[in-house]
Amino acid sequence: MQNKQQSLGGTEVLAFTLGSEEYGIDILKVQEIRGYDAVTKIANAPEFIKGVINLRGIIVPIVDMRIMFKLGAPTYDQFTVVIILNIGNRVVGIVVDSVSDVITLNSEQIKPAPEMGTSMNADFLIGLGTIEERMLILLDIDKLMSSSEMGLIEKLAA
Repeated sequence: MQNKQQSLGGTEVLAFTLGSEEYGIDILKVQEIRGYDAVTKIANAPEFIKGVINLRGIIVPIVDMRIMFKLGAPTYDQFTVVIILNIGNRVVGIVVDSVSDVITLNSEQIKPAPEMGTSMNADFLIGLGTIEERMLILLDIDKLMSSSEMGLIEKLAA
């Protein structure tokens, strides 16, 4: 059985920014990248769920990652993007500050995430990707989007 690092060798990740940090998610989970549009708000939804959009007939919940990770008040400008993800049998959108590029990481470039008390649960971290001077926080977007608080997404999309 391979560990997380080995199974990621040669993995392509989509790099995006939230605040001053750069994150990476598996490019195979990304369906499309689009500009931020108005969303339909859902009553009593958690604050990090901005609402839903109709994407070619599919109701897609939109999660603002800046609110979810407690990174201050989000601002929406021409660089704000929504990454549409295909996770399991669900389509979910995540709002990020900007998308930079697609990076191929080999197993030597992926370091285990340090243990620290942060607002982000370490279960959602695969590790840290290092590319020269850059460091990407690699998210396990499957685990993050299927966590208990995200169970609400299924109810909203139903």
